[in-house]
Amino acid sequence: MAVERRASAGRISLDMPVKFLKGVGEPRAELLGRLGIRKAGDLLWHVPHRYEDASTIMPIVAVEPGMDVTVMGRVVSKGVLPTRKGLRIFQAVIRDESGMIEASWPGQPFLDRSVEKEDVLLLTGPCRFFHGRQIVPREYVNLGRDDEGTAGGRVLAVYPATEGITARTLRYLVERHLDALLPLVVDYLPDPVRRAADVLPLADALRQVHRPATLAEAIAGRDRLSFDELFMVQLLQRRANAIAREARTGIRFERHRTLTTALKEALPFALTAAQMRAIRDIVADMCSPRRMHRLLQGDVGSGKTVVALFAALLAMENGFQSALMAPTELLAEQHLHSISKLLHPMGILPVMVTGSLSARSRREVDVRLQSTEPVLAIGTHALVQERTRFARLGLAIVDEQHRFGVEQRAALGEKGGAPDVLVMSATPIPRSLALTLYGDLDLTMLDERPPGRQPVTTVLRGESQRERVLQFVLSQVNAGRQAYIVYPVIEESEKIDLKAAVTAYETLSGGVFHGRRLALVHGRLPGDERDAAMRRFRDGAIDVLVATTVIEVGIDVPNATVMVVEHPERFGLSQLHQLRGRVGRGADASYCILLGDVFGESAARLHILADTDDGFEIARADLRLRGMGDLFGERQHGERTFRIADPLRDEAINARALRLATGMLEADPELRRPEHAGVKRVLQERYARALALFRVG
Repeated sequence: MAVERRASAGRISLDMPVKFLKGVGEPRAELLGRLGIRKAGDLLWHVPHRYEDASTIMPIVAVEPGMDVTVMGRVVSKGVLPTRKGLRIFQAVIRDESGMIEASWPGQPFLDRSVEKEDVLLLTGPCRFFHGRQIVPREYVNLGRDDEGTAGGRVLAVYPATEGITARTLRYLVERHLDALLPLVVDYLPDPVRRAADVLPLADALRQVHRPATLAEAIAGRDRLSFDELFMVQLLQRRANAIAREARTGIRFERHRTLTTALKEALPFALTAAQMRAIRDIVADMCSPRRMHRLLQGDVGSGKTVVALFAALLAMENGFQSALMAPTELLAEQHLHSISKLLHPMGILPVMVTGSLSARSRREVDVRLQSTEPVLAIGTHALVQERTRFARLGLAIVDEQHRFGVEQRAALGEKGGAPDVLVMSATPIPRSLALTLYGDLDLTMLDERPPGRQPVTTVLRGESQRERVLQFVLSQVNAGRQAYIVYPVIEESEKIDLKAAVTAYETLSGGVFHGRRLALVHGRLPGDERDAAMRRFRDGAIDVLVATTVIEVGIDVPNATVMVVEHPERFGLSQLHQLRGRVGRGADASYCILLGDVFGESAARLHILADTDDGFEIARADLRLRGMGDLFGERQHGERTFRIADPLRDEAINARALRLATGMLEADPELRRPEHAGVKRVLQERYARALALFRVG
């Protein structure tokens, strides 16, 4: 009640529940909570996701077909127009002082409920000729019935909104309370850090973000907020890295060169220079007095597993056990098969640990793991279950680490004391970003493809060429090869105009591939059925595998030479690159065919994939196009790590954040100095979950 009295008396505080702000109330506060706005101060951090510069507005009379324009006008009429094909189009006629023009939103009849006559709309998009001039808005802002302040060239903030709370309402609330909230803001960055970073004071930055006079002011304000996010994450990661190094207890491996030399001599291929460098980095780490926490990152087919095997054997020749955890049982089986072949000349037999083991087999496994035998265990998340106990675990390896959360990686790293930890990722990430994402890990990159790995020819084909594509796939099958056909959805629906895997499987089975051996796999199949079908494909009992993206990882079929991806515009570039990596694993020429809307808006993006097989370049382009999620936690719990910053776009800011965070921690590792109290407080408030995961105090 004390908070309520303060609000009613006209006083305001940053931590006051947002419902007590004028213009909010209980119902609207619930809606604001969906956007993470629960306290008054949260309004300041709900920053615009774009801006409309009213100084670029063109008079409606000057708009001609073919132009891409921004116009502003008042709605004089509106309505929903049905078409013979069932598409419903929302249309509005807007007028400014110079004239009128029609705006059309195909497939968005719901706008009729949110746009009223007399509302002022700011529209951006191309103008076409369709029974007269018509704008098809790419973006629009509803200014309500008051356009004051926009005609004079004001930069208009457009806020992320949600159902029930429009961007216009958010702009009204921020504008109403901004002057009262800003004086309460305390800058937590020490002045020397802020000056070295060349960013604005916090209150000035927030004012310019919400009420910019120019786009340059908005950018300068955003740069300060971006620096803060990057600086905090760099502090957390650098501190986590230091603590992980200090936590090293007990294991210091020595180079006996018994098993490792035997493996090198038994390999049926020569190691690449990149693999040799990676092995040297890992061996040096394992033989040092500190605990290893290392990320081994490499593109599809770069030979990460062999590098990890050398690390496992180093631990085993020192009398310790090693464990390799994979995200699926099928991938674990694949590792067991390929690694067993490499270790057979040395008489080493790895042990499999999965949830599907029989009770008898599991008891036998437990006996081996709890003995002092220097065994290599390969398995799934069963490796981190409570019943799985190791007598002397010296090395924990996590494959496809992006499929696991931080908790699962940490759980394996805590088995058997304090083993060295090596995590592997086949999802390429540019070095500057990887250092931000995985700052608690040292980084080793495999940037070289092993000899004999075939390049995959990637082509774009439109819908009119479907029959030719399918006939090509049939010719490959007739030649004894195998193929994948991948779809983005499982079943057809009226809402999604996509060819679905189930429907396509039925059509293909009775059509062009009649008499051939087809199988269907997707995420809704029971796991044992899905794995059984993929094993049959791996073993050559299936000619064409019709699938969703469940085949993105976990299947290695050297005889598969064709990957057809339907509706490639629905996939991210990195995901398409992973799918492409399923072929080209044998000695025969291989092909990735992107079939669908490859000549529309998505064409430029898909040509990136067709023009390069460099996974790191593809990842950089994909991250720029799609953005990124949370860095910490399992399946992205809680707030996103970056709400404002983008480590790729803000590379220069990120570099300053890294340099200054490193310097601060070198001078004050536990942030105990009074001038660092504000920084420590923000870390504890924003990243409490990550602090706990990384054991950062």
